[in-house]
Formats: sequence, C-alpha cells, structure tokens
Amino acid sequence: MARRTDRHPDPADPRIGAPFFSTWRVGTPERQKEVVEAIGRTWERRAWPARGLLGYHVYAGEDGETLLHYSQWASEQAYEAFVKTHRQERVDEIDTAVPGIERVALHRYRHYRSAAREEGRVPGCVVIVDVEFEGADPERLRGWADAVLDALESEPDPHPGGICAHFHLGTDGTRVLNYAEWESARAHADALAAPGDGVGSATAAWRRVREWPGLRSSTVRRYEHVLGLVPPHG
Repeated sequence: MARRTDRHPDPADPRIGAPFFSTWRVGTPERQKEVVEAIGRTWERRAWPARGLLGYHVYAGEDGETLLHYSQWASEQAYEAFVKTHRQERVDEIDTAVPGIERVALHRYRHYRSAAREEGRVPGCVVIVDVEFEGADPERLRGWADAVLDALESEPDPHPGGICAHFHLGTDGTRVLNYAEWESARAHADALAAPGDGVGSATAAWRRVREWPGLRSSTVRRYEHVLGLVPPHG
C-alpha cells in the first residue's frame, strides 16, 4: 500500500530518471482539499503500482484553484507501464469522488542542476517557475538555466528565505521548470518585491535572463506541499 509522508521530495535524487509535473484545475480551496483527500484514499487502498515509481507528491496552489502533481519515476518506461495497467482505475475513483476536475497539462522533464543556499532547511513553500521557449533547442534550455544560476550567485546580499533551486529541462526541448524551495511564501514575495539586487531585479545578469533569445513565456506560482505518497518500504 502507498504510505503517506510529510517529508518534501528531493528533486536531485540521482535515482530519478523521469520527473513529471502536471497541473489540475479544481476550482476552489474547498475542492482542493477534497481532491487531495480523494487522491490519498485512492492510493492508500491499493498496492504501490510500480517499483519504478519513487514518489508522488501533490501541492496546493496559492491561487486556491489548482493542484500541482510531481511524480518521480526511474524511467519513462516505468511510467508507460503504469498508464497501461493502473492509472485509469485511480483516475476514475478520484473523478467519482470529486467530479469536474480539469487536467490541464502533463510535462516530462529531466533534472539538470540544483543550487542550494541553505541546506537542511525544511521548505514552507515551493515556487514553480515555468518557462517556455519558441522551438525545440535543448542547448538553449541549458544556457538559460545556467544564466539564472549565474544571476542568483551574483546577488551581493541575497534576500533571506531561499533554500534551493532545482532546474529541470523539458524532454521536448521547449521548456524549463525551476522547482524552488523557500522558507515561506512571504519570504519569496518579499524577495521579489525587494529593491536593489533582489531576485529578478534590474541588474545586468537578471536582464540577460529576461531577454534570452526565443523566450516565449514565464510564469511564477507558489504552492504548499499537501500530500506525499511513497512506497510502503524504503
């Protein structure tokens, strides 16, 4: 059976060969809670579906209407086998419990780089920076992620509260996702609003990030970790 955990996942775990992120739109804070509980019940009453699934985590959006799903797979083949044999029955049970869930998108990534500022701290907030580029170009994705890390490292007096940034590159060559751990949502909001050399400020390094060739869109959303499911042993 699936086992619940309050521990945040480690996106840099080298066993993860295929990290997947998806978004569900559920409508209201009340429905967020209902769907999370439905997911937990559905998974807890069944055997863990695959040895290749290392963990499945759900996050409630600060917007009160979305849920982020982060699944840690050893390989894409393990995920495809799960889809063929176990996924639909779980989807059906969750949809029966809470009808009207909109499954917005599922994107496949590979972990690229991580950078820690305060190791060992427990995140109170996860910030997802989702960036899309025009056309597939894996080298451009790596260059942009490197530029963000350079900008972070160039800050002379980093705003407190940032814990770690985990950069993931989309397998389709068009997306970068930064899974950033923060002490709290307030700390992240304050860092964005801080004058001077704060996150995303008007420095040359951050201007280079914002004006990267081919950059189509960039969104920043804050989430709270609300459900962790891991194998019963291990």
